[in-house]
Amino acid sequence: MPMNAHYALTEPIRDAVDTLSKEHPLLVEFGASWCPICEAAQPLLVEAFGGGHERIQHIKVEDGKGQPLGRSFKVKLWPTLIFMRDGQEVERLVRPTNAADIRAALERIDGP
Repeated sequence: MPMNAHYALTEPIRDAVDTLSKEHPLLVEFGASWCPICEAAQPLLVEAFGGGHERIQHIKVEDGKGQPLGRSFKVKLWPTLIFMRDGQEVERLVRPTNAADIRAALERIDGP
């Protein structure tokens, strides 16, 4: 699945996210549409996803103070990328600055 360019219209619940990550490797991206650091990270995500990773699901969640999903993951800064597999968080990148780090995390959850 290609990366999502738009934030989800509704915030998924944590159980749904955990279940989805048991079925497919999953990247949960927390950010905000008004956040310049989040916008600056988008080309990095595009570049990192450019190597394939068709099995990885990508959910883009517009986070904010008190949002339940962000709180359940203890998100403090945006963007925060949560890489999940088999219902568990495998890796977390906060305010990524290069595509290589994102690509390496994608490869860790997309492996056998």
